[in-house]
Amino acid sequence: MSPAPTLNGTPDEKAVVRRQLKIKVAAAKRLLKEHILYRDEAHAQGQKLSKLAEENADEWELKHARRIAEESQRMVNDTRDRLDKTVQELTSLVASVKNKPEFENDEELVKAEEALKEANA
Repeated sequence: MSPAPTLNGTPDEKAVVRRQLKIKVAAAKRLLKEHILYRDEAHAQGQKLSKLAEENADEWELKHARRIAEESQRMVNDTRDRLDKTVQELTSLVASVKNKPEFENDEELVKAEEALKEANA
């Protein structure tokens, strides 16, 4: 995890922090969307596997469906881990600049706080 930039009040530093906020917000939103899609896919694959088991499908078909369901679950776990890391980094960055006067009512900070609420919901 990269350390949050410190501010000495220069416009260049504010631009760097705003850019970092923008990047981390985009990453958090993308990872949240990805996580939801993989979670839905894992659920659908689990249902498909259950249905095949109920229908006494042949062993190869069950094994194949099980492998796909396991891979989907691994992707759910992977995206959750990456999302958690990004949320931690964004939380740290927001906390480091939230009470700075130069970030009062800053659009990127507001977007970052909204993204954190979404990701933690």
